[in-house]
Amino acid sequence: MNPHKHHFGHWMRHMASVPKGYLKHSVLRLLSEKSLSGSEIMSELEKETEGQWKPSPGSIYPLLAWLQDKGYTKIASDQEPGMKRYTLTDEGKAFLEEHVRRRKDIQKRFGGFRPPFFMFNKSNSHPENTNELIKAGKGFMKASWKLMNNLREKYTEEVATQAKEVINQATEKLNEINKKLEQND
Repeated sequence: MNPHKHHFGHWMRHMASVPKGYLKHSVLRLLSEKSLSGSEIMSELEKETEGQWKPSPGSIYPLLAWLQDKGYTKIASDQEPGMKRYTLTDEGKAFLEEHVRRRKDIQKRFGGFRPPFFMFNKSNSHPENTNELIKAGKGFMKASWKLMNNLREKYTEEVATQAKEVINQATEKLNEINKKLEQND
């Protein structure tokens, strides 16, 4: 056995030892519906987000390896030659339920506000500036949700305070713009 290959496999799994919450949830949800291969999962997620998000093989395959190592998934028995499809185990179903419950708790803590992952659709009828605004808005949403995920796993008082300040400043400035727009009505 090639020790280099083993080391690489271990590194790949290690990279996924704390997979990103959103991707993990999406993969578990899809596999709870039917057995899928890594490339089928990527296509499904791309379809769901109308082509706006397609996770990379570098994030999907380590995650699939991690889920299998944990006993949450297994290779489906109805294999076509050369096609490796995964399916959820009973442990995987329980893990998904726990995941769903935790997400609901977080939503409750944020007053039930849960913006969709992709809030806006790019429309050709918008002037160029609006498309830039939509892109910026998406970036802000993604960064916010990533922060919430990271804080859940590595909470520190200092980071929470810092993040709160940034969010409060941004909110204040957006509210000033809103006031100006509303005065023009």
